[in-house]
Amino acid sequence: MTTAPSGFQPGDILTRKQIHPVLGGSGFAGICPAVGKRNVLIFSDSKVGKRYGYRDGWLAEDDDLGPVFTYTGTGKKGNQAFEGGNLSILEHARMGRTLHLFVAVGKVRGSDTRTHRYIGMFKLDERRPFEIREAKDELGQERDVIVFRLRPIGRYIREASDTLERAPQSRSWFSRTAGRHARAARRQSRERQPQTDVDHVIAARDDLSDAFEERETAGGETIGQLDLSMRNSSSRLMFELYNPTNNTVYEPTGSAASESITQALAQLLRARRYLNEIPHNQPLHLMVLAPALPDVDLRDLLTEHGIGLVYRNDNGGFSEFETGTAPRSFRCLDCPIPA
Repeated sequence: MTTAPSGFQPGDILTRKQIHPVLGGSGFAGICPAVGKRNVLIFSDSKVGKRYGYRDGWLAEDDDLGPVFTYTGTGKKGNQAFEGGNLSILEHARMGRTLHLFVAVGKVRGSDTRTHRYIGMFKLDERRPFEIREAKDELGQERDVIVFRLRPIGRYIREASDTLERAPQSRSWFSRTAGRHARAARRQSRERQPQTDVDHVIAARDDLSDAFEERETAGGETIGQLDLSMRNSSSRLMFELYNPTNNTVYEPTGSAASESITQALAQLLRARRYLNEIPHNQPLHLMVLAPALPDVDLRDLLTEHGIGLVYRNDNGGFSEFETGTAPRSFRCLDCPIPA
């Protein structure tokens, strides 16, 4: 059996006294940056998470890139922010540091010294590095927390006890602030590193979302994030633009190109499957939010699936494309209401 670059094998049971001299870092924090060793140590403890209504762990289902371990950031009071240990995880790749994950398993016999199982080396999910969710702080107040999505590098151990349970039924949560918090965090991260073509598309999507939410809020509408837990799944869908009053989900895109529109369509169709199981006093409406009017074939595709379309018009405002009507017409969201 080969030895991992850390000097430890996944599955090893260790104390911090054994860990820190090898990997660096010190103290008893949940996240320990180790500058000299170019590591970031992450310690997960289910007992701590239980007190605040969350649990770290492997998602029960892999995606097309493989397994994901979700880890809630540090900060016991108020909204969690990308600073300190949380920032060290977010920027580990840019700083040339490796993430090492440990899970608390017990104590050394006859003492209060905690023991931790070494899970392996990790990196942030490049496609979706984190989610912002709502949870309670140490005072019982609702706040936004950061949930990192970690992917293993090389060998790792995956115990059933560290795997999240699948939801027995679909459930949703609404947060007024989580969507804005997520977009602000992505913007902060982009400012610290060179931009790729994908980053530019995501930036355009976030700017569009901010503009749309600002416009709707100014008009008296309530807009926030819908957090959807799916039946028979441990993963979640996040929709940062949701109007709970009229039960409308908006999925923004960074462009009006086919790839962006069809990706948004797929997300909305998946949401429909589960949101229709959750009672609401208004029928469910699903809308794509685009930065420009897509081509007619894409508009027809949305119509076929019962998905609406809101797009940014030439005046910089937003217009709604009326689907399923003959002849098709446009409703200007920014036009003054007749007296």
